[in-house]
Amino acid sequence: MKTTPKPTLRRLPTYLHLLYQLRDQGMENVSSTIIANALKLDATQVRKDIEYTNVIGKPKRGYSITELIHEIEKFLCWDQEKDMVIAGVGSLGTAILGYPDFREIGVRFIAGFDTDPEKIGSKIHNIEIYDINRLTDFIRESGVSFGAITVPGDRTQEIAEKMVAGGVTAIWNFTRTQLHLGKDIIVENARFMPSLAVLTRRVIEAQIMKEHPKD
Repeated sequence: MKTTPKPTLRRLPTYLHLLYQLRDQGMENVSSTIIANALKLDATQVRKDIEYTNVIGKPKRGYSITELIHEIEKFLCWDQEKDMVIAGVGSLGTAILGYPDFREIGVRFIAGFDTDPEKIGSKIHNIEIYDINRLTDFIRESGVSFGAITVPGDRTQEIAEKMVAGGVTAIWNFTRTQLHLGKDIIVENARFMPSLAVLTRRVIEAQIMKEHPKD
């Protein structure tokens, strides 16, 4: 099986969101051109991305929306339940635990961990919160493979190592700390600042273009 490029993996959920909308509007088929135009992408790139799912479009009809949704969800493993733990249940961690769309793509948080005595032993969005010192043992006993981290930056590496010691093989890192783990550990960094940088800079550039259209 060939490795899927990260840009493709980041675009496929965007296609899915559009496909859900088109399906709800009553459409049955869609072309790569329609997808590309709606998302301001190149149609050739869209076709190449979809090729990874092994879905084949039909001449003049394009792709079956129902089939394409099913195959993209399957390709991304969103049709399978994935147990996950989270370390750090402050404002961000609490928001993540309460985000309803995660359940729709198979993510099931089974426990949260923190150092705050007022949170330990309580439930947040109906999920039990444990002492952070139980993290490794809980992961080992539950067999969970996915972990999310939202702890303060100075503890991120330590917490990641505790997760790995318990058996976690994939970490969703919401902190600014660059993790240094074994090559077999998959780390995905959720970065808010780069996204905000694109947003704020594009606003400035749009203003400049509006004020100086001929420059």
